[in-house]
Amino acid sequence: MFSHKPTLEGQLVRLRPIQGQDAEVIHRLIHDPEVAVLTGSVHTSAPQPSSWSVEALRETYQQWSTSDERLVLAVIERKTETMVGEVVLNDWHEENRSCGFRTLIGPEGRGKGLGTEATRMIIRYGLQTLGLHRISLEVYDFNPRARHVYEKVGFTHEGTGRDALWFEDRWVDVHYMSILDTDIF
Repeated sequence: MFSHKPTLEGQLVRLRPIQGQDAEVIHRLIHDPEVAVLTGSVHTSAPQPSSWSVEALRETYQQWSTSDERLVLAVIERKTETMVGEVVLNDWHEENRSCGFRTLIGPEGRGKGLGTEATRMIIRYGLQTLGLHRISLEVYDFNPRARHVYEKVGFTHEGTGRDALWFEDRWVDVHYMSILDTDIF
């Protein structure tokens, strides 16, 4: 499904296929404390040791760059030509014409509309160009900024997984959201 790796041009961002050499940027992004918290990758906001080396990320992203099981696109801010994050379509289910979505935007890309445009672009690509019927995601309760972006793009809240993540001595809910091809056509 994801064998073609497009470059998509927007007003604020360019989405281009991820490459192994992007590993150093990804390493920096995933070690940003706010990114680690908002993605549910850690169970505390205290600094955590890394489980990903730059070399391991390089190998993984090099594999993903040619994998037909996922589409990973680097988010490049056009104004600065700087990589500020990534957007991903994954977990493809052929019979249901559905997949999952995730994104990661680092600190230098926040608050500028870059994540909103990148999300809108890859979702449109998935629904219109690839012919997907449904794209779904999960967002934790402590990430209202991301949930707002998803709603702005057209995602619908489908339900809540109560007490889905143990974080800093309390349970946090996860929200399930999706967008259908009929939602944007």
